[in-house]
Amino acid sequence: MKNAYVAKMEAELNGWSARLKELKAKAEKATAQGRIEYQKKLEASKLKHDAAARKLAELKSAGEDKWEALKSGVESAWNELRSEFDKNPKN
Repeated sequence: MKNAYVAKMEAELNGWSARLKELKAKAEKATAQGRIEYQKKLEASKLKHDAAARKLAELKSAGEDKWEALKSGVESAWNELRSEFDKNPKN
């Protein structure tokens, strides 16, 4: 169960990593004002992404006896990251 959950979360994290790359590319192509807006979105999204990655790393290293307890922290970080990306939909 833990391995399947971790694999699913890693796949989602990889998808969000790709979205961060897209956001960064758009920021580089934007005009000066647009670049500032994209940079703000990028920074906020990157912070949430990094927090989710840290939580996933904690979960991966947890023993079978502790991973259920850590799962709620991972899900909370995931919800925050998802919310951040929902504020910054693809254009």
